[in-house]
Amino acid sequence: MNRDESWGVIADQRRAVADLLAGLPAAGWELPSLCAGWRVRDVAAHLALAPQPPGPLTMAAAAVRAGGRFHRLNHDMAVRHATRPPADLVDELRRHAGSRRLPAVTNYRNMLFDVLVHAQDIAIPVRRPLVMPVRAAAAGATRVWTMGWPFRARRRLPAVRLTATDTDWSAGAGDEVRGPIAALLLLLTGRHAALPDLTGPGVARLSGLRIRPERP
Repeated sequence: MNRDESWGVIADQRRAVADLLAGLPAAGWELPSLCAGWRVRDVAAHLALAPQPPGPLTMAAAAVRAGGRFHRLNHDMAVRHATRPPADLVDELRRHAGSRRLPAVTNYRNMLFDVLVHAQDIAIPVRRPLVMPVRAAAAGATRVWTMGWPFRARRRLPAVRLTATDTDWSAGAGDEVRGPIAALLLLLTGRHAALPDLTGPGVARLSGLRIRPERP
Protein backbone atom coordinates (compact mmCIF):
# COMPACT_ATOMS: atom_id res chain seq x y z
CA MET A 1 0.00 0.00 0.00
CA ASN A 2 1.26 3.47 -0.82
CA ARG A 3 1.43 6.40 1.60
CA ASP A 4 -1.98 7.88 0.78
CA GLU A 5 -3.75 4.52 0.91
CA SER A 6 -2.13 3.79 4.26
CA TRP A 7 -3.15 7.11 5.74
CA GLY A 8 -6.69 6.54 4.50
CA VAL A 9 -6.90 3.25 6.38
CA ILE A 10 -5.37 4.84 9.49
CA ALA A 11 -8.06 7.55 9.46
CA ASP A 12 -10.84 5.01 8.94
CA GLN A 13 -9.60 2.84 11.79
CA ARG A 14 -9.38 5.78 14.18
CA ARG A 15 -12.97 6.71 13.38
CA ALA A 16 -14.11 3.10 13.73
CA VAL A 17 -12.47 2.84 17.16
CA ALA A 18 -14.09 6.13 18.17
CA ASP A 19 -17.51 4.83 17.11
CA LEU A 20 -16.95 1.61 19.04
CA LEU A 21 -15.85 3.44 22.18
CA ALA A 22 -18.64 5.99 22.01
CA GLY A 23 -21.20 3.32 22.84
CA LEU A 24 -19.11 1.45 25.38
CA PRO A 25 -20.41 1.25 28.97
CA ALA A 26 -18.14 2.65 31.67
CA ALA A 27 -17.13 -0.83 32.81
CA GLY A 28 -15.87 -1.64 29.32
CA TRP A 29 -13.24 1.09 29.51
CA GLU A 30 -11.69 -0.63 32.52
CA LEU A 31 -11.45 -4.10 30.98
CA PRO A 32 -7.97 -5.52 30.31
CA SER A 33 -6.96 -5.08 26.68
CA LEU A 34 -4.99 -7.71 24.77
CA CYS A 35 -1.82 -6.07 26.13
CA ALA A 36 -0.86 -7.22 29.61
CA GLY A 37 -1.07 -4.32 32.05
CA TRP A 38 -3.03 -2.10 29.66
CA ARG A 39 -6.73 -1.35 30.11
CA VAL A 40 -9.00 -0.57 27.18
CA ARG A 41 -8.86 3.10 28.18
CA ASP A 42 -5.06 3.05 28.12
CA VAL A 43 -4.95 1.70 24.57
CA ALA A 44 -7.59 4.23 23.54
CA ALA A 45 -5.43 6.99 25.02
CA HIS A 46 -2.39 5.66 23.17
CA LEU A 47 -4.29 5.84 19.87
CA ALA A 48 -5.57 9.31 20.68
CA LEU A 49 -2.05 10.54 21.47
CA ALA A 50 -0.42 9.24 18.28
CA PRO A 51 -1.47 12.15 16.02
CA GLN A 52 -0.69 14.75 18.69
CA PRO A 53 2.78 13.80 19.92
CA PRO A 54 4.29 15.79 22.81
CA GLY A 55 7.16 18.18 22.16
CA PRO A 56 10.81 17.16 22.56
CA LEU A 57 11.17 18.59 26.08
CA THR A 58 8.09 16.74 27.32
CA MET A 59 9.33 13.55 25.69
CA ALA A 60 12.77 13.94 27.21
CA ALA A 61 11.31 14.41 30.70
CA ALA A 62 9.05 11.39 30.23
CA ALA A 63 11.99 9.29 29.03
CA VAL A 64 13.95 10.19 32.15
CA ARG A 65 11.02 9.18 34.36
CA ALA A 66 10.79 5.89 32.46
CA GLY A 67 14.48 5.19 32.96
CA GLY A 68 15.06 5.26 29.21
CA ARG A 69 12.84 2.20 28.69
CA PHE A 70 10.78 2.61 25.53
CA HIS A 71 7.93 0.29 26.53
CA ARG A 72 7.65 1.92 29.96
CA LEU A 73 7.64 5.36 28.34
CA ASN A 74 4.79 4.32 26.02
CA HIS A 75 2.82 2.86 28.91
CA ASP A 76 3.29 5.79 31.29
CA MET A 77 2.31 8.39 28.71
CA ALA A 78 -0.81 6.45 27.76
CA VAL A 79 -1.88 5.95 31.37
CA ARG A 80 -1.48 9.65 32.10
CA HIS A 81 -3.51 10.58 29.01
CA ALA A 82 -6.13 7.98 29.94
CA THR A 83 -7.18 10.02 32.97
CA ARG A 84 -9.22 12.17 30.60
CA PRO A 85 -12.97 11.50 30.44
CA PRO A 86 -13.90 8.81 27.91
CA ALA A 87 -15.89 11.33 25.87
CA ASP A 88 -12.77 13.47 25.48
CA LEU A 89 -10.73 10.52 24.20
CA VAL A 90 -13.46 9.68 21.69
CA ASP A 91 -13.53 13.30 20.55
CA GLU A 92 -9.74 13.35 20.11
CA LEU A 93 -9.82 10.20 18.00
CA ARG A 94 -12.45 11.70 15.71
CA ARG A 95 -10.94 15.19 15.59
CA HIS A 96 -7.47 13.95 14.68
CA ALA A 97 -8.48 10.94 12.59
CA GLY A 98 -7.17 12.45 9.37
CA SER A 99 -4.00 13.90 10.87
CA ARG A 100 -0.70 12.77 9.38
CA ARG A 101 1.43 13.98 12.26
CA LEU A 102 3.82 11.36 13.57
CA PRO A 103 5.90 10.86 16.69
CA ALA A 104 9.56 11.42 15.82
CA VAL A 105 10.51 7.75 16.24
CA THR A 106 8.09 6.21 13.74
CA ASN A 107 6.71 6.40 10.18
CA TYR A 108 3.42 5.81 8.38
CA ARG A 109 4.17 2.12 7.74
CA ASN A 110 4.54 1.52 11.46
CA MET A 111 1.52 3.67 12.21
CA LEU A 112 -0.57 1.49 9.88
CA PHE A 113 -0.03 -1.79 11.69
CA ASP A 114 -0.06 0.04 15.02
CA VAL A 115 -3.62 1.27 14.60
CA LEU A 116 -4.80 -2.03 13.09
CA VAL A 117 -3.51 -4.07 16.01
CA HIS A 118 -4.55 -1.62 18.72
CA ALA A 119 -8.07 -1.48 17.30
CA GLN A 120 -8.29 -5.23 17.91
CA ASP A 121 -6.67 -4.85 21.34
CA ILE A 122 -9.83 -2.94 22.21
CA ALA A 123 -12.49 -4.62 20.06
CA ILE A 124 -11.79 -8.25 20.99
CA PRO A 125 -11.96 -7.87 24.80
CA VAL A 126 -15.18 -5.81 24.64
CA ARG A 127 -16.69 -8.30 22.14
CA ARG A 128 -17.51 -5.74 19.50
CA PRO A 129 -16.19 -6.96 16.12
CA LEU A 130 -14.19 -4.44 14.12
CA VAL A 131 -13.15 -5.34 10.58
CA MET A 132 -9.45 -5.22 9.74
CA PRO A 133 -8.97 -4.42 6.01
CA VAL A 134 -7.24 -7.34 4.31
CA ARG A 135 -4.78 -5.36 2.14
CA ALA A 136 -3.78 -3.17 5.04
CA ALA A 137 -3.34 -6.19 7.31
CA ALA A 138 -1.07 -7.81 4.70
CA ALA A 139 1.03 -4.64 4.46
CA GLY A 140 1.23 -4.54 8.25
CA ALA A 141 2.21 -8.19 8.48
CA THR A 142 5.01 -7.69 5.95
CA ARG A 143 6.29 -4.69 7.88
CA VAL A 144 6.30 -6.53 11.22
CA TRP A 145 7.93 -9.63 9.73
CA THR A 146 10.79 -7.64 8.20
CA MET A 147 11.45 -4.93 10.79
CA GLY A 148 13.06 -6.83 13.67
CA TRP A 149 12.75 -4.79 16.90
CA PRO A 150 10.49 -4.54 18.80
CA PHE A 151 8.55 -7.66 17.78
CA ARG A 152 11.40 -9.82 16.47
CA ALA A 153 8.76 -11.96 14.77
CA ARG A 154 11.18 -14.07 12.75
CA ARG A 155 13.08 -14.99 15.89
CA ARG A 156 9.97 -15.66 17.98
CA LEU A 157 8.29 -17.76 15.30
CA PRO A 158 10.97 -20.15 13.99
CA ALA A 159 10.30 -23.29 11.96
CA VAL A 160 6.80 -22.30 10.86
CA ARG A 161 5.39 -21.16 7.54
CA LEU A 162 2.69 -18.53 7.97
CA THR A 163 0.09 -18.60 5.20
CA ALA A 164 -2.92 -16.30 4.86
CA THR A 165 -6.17 -17.94 3.78
CA ASP A 166 -7.84 -14.74 2.56
CA THR A 167 -5.05 -13.07 0.55
CA ASP A 168 -1.77 -13.90 -1.16
CA TRP A 169 0.62 -13.57 1.79
CA SER A 170 3.08 -15.95 3.40
CA ALA A 171 6.32 -15.82 5.35
CA GLY A 172 8.74 -18.12 7.10
CA ALA A 173 9.69 -21.76 6.50
CA GLY A 174 8.63 -24.93 8.27
CA ASP A 175 5.35 -26.44 9.45
CA GLU A 176 2.45 -24.45 8.07
CA VAL A 177 0.24 -22.17 10.16
CA ARG A 178 -2.84 -21.02 8.23
CA GLY A 179 -5.39 -18.35 9.01
CA PRO A 180 -6.88 -14.99 8.05
CA ILE A 181 -4.27 -12.28 7.58
CA ALA A 182 -5.78 -10.36 10.52
CA ALA A 183 -5.08 -13.30 12.82
CA LEU A 184 -1.56 -13.66 11.44
CA LEU A 185 -0.85 -9.97 12.11
CA LEU A 186 -2.04 -10.41 15.69
CA LEU A 187 0.19 -13.47 16.03
CA LEU A 188 3.19 -11.58 14.65
CA THR A 189 2.67 -8.86 17.24
CA GLY A 190 2.34 -11.36 20.07
CA ARG A 191 -1.41 -11.51 20.64
CA HIS A 192 -2.70 -14.85 22.01
CA ALA A 193 -6.16 -13.96 20.73
CA ALA A 194 -5.01 -15.03 17.25
CA LEU A 195 -4.54 -18.69 18.15
CA PRO A 196 -8.19 -19.91 17.90
CA ASP A 197 -8.34 -18.66 14.29
CA LEU A 198 -5.22 -20.55 13.17
CA THR A 199 -4.92 -24.09 11.84
CA GLY A 200 -2.26 -26.36 10.39
CA PRO A 201 0.52 -28.61 11.67
CA GLY A 202 2.59 -25.63 12.83
CA VAL A 203 0.00 -24.54 15.40
CA ALA A 204 1.24 -27.18 17.84
CA ARG A 205 4.65 -25.49 17.79
CA LEU A 206 3.19 -22.15 18.81
CA SER A 207 2.15 -23.34 22.28
CA GLY A 208 5.79 -23.57 23.32
CA LEU A 209 6.88 -20.25 21.86
CA ARG A 210 7.13 -16.84 23.46
CA ILE A 211 3.89 -15.32 22.23
CA ARG A 212 3.17 -12.11 24.10
CA PRO A 213 2.93 -8.47 23.11
CA GLU A 214 6.35 -6.85 22.89
CA ARG A 215 4.70 -3.46 23.24
CA PRO A 216 1.17 -2.05 23.20
